[in-house]
Amino acid sequence: MIRDILIATHNPDKLKELEELVNPLKLRLHFLRELPGFYPTEEDQETLQKNAMKKALEAAKYSGLITLADDTGLFIEALNGAPGIMSARFAGNSCSYSDNRQKVLRLLQNIQIRKAYFKTAVALSAPDGIIAVTEGRLEGEITTEERGNNGFGYDSIFAVNGKTYAEMNADEKNHLSHRALAIKSIIPILQKIINN
Repeated sequence: MIRDILIATHNPDKLKELEELVNPLKLRLHFLRELPGFYPTEEDQETLQKNAMKKALEAAKYSGLITLADDTGLFIEALNGAPGIMSARFAGNSCSYSDNRQKVLRLLQNIQIRKAYFKTAVALSAPDGIIAVTEGRLEGEITTEERGNNGFGYDSIFAVNGKTYAEMNADEKNHLSHRALAIKSIIPILQKIINN
């Protein structure tokens, strides 16, 4: 049986990645652009989990559909965990991906230890409440310069085993990324919903 699932993100890059990750399941995907009266959820919670839950629940209530939402942060040891939950707006409210990357590289100039990790929280919600929340985390390090042409966000400065996300193809990244790990954890729950 095919089930209708709403993916609650306005970010086209994240949407593409999420579509690819849930593609093996027999889902009929719906997107926020199909809900013209729905305004983006304000991400004002103190954790990735709570932001993901808020986004999923608001969109599920509005649409009447089971909804999948995520929130992701880059946590850098030398910056005391920044940008963290402010990753999308690290360089300001109307900043670009490039603005965020350049700010990180500036702040880490002359810093040797560049350990970092990406973390994603994924929430699955029905209109009447949260069904499940999972997390994925991947350790890596911040490079000294941008490398690679693929991906989005901080991908060209976040390296795993010496290779940035932006130097990986989509299959490579989706095999090991923080978002992939979180989605893999929630897939068995989605599978149960499909089979019911």
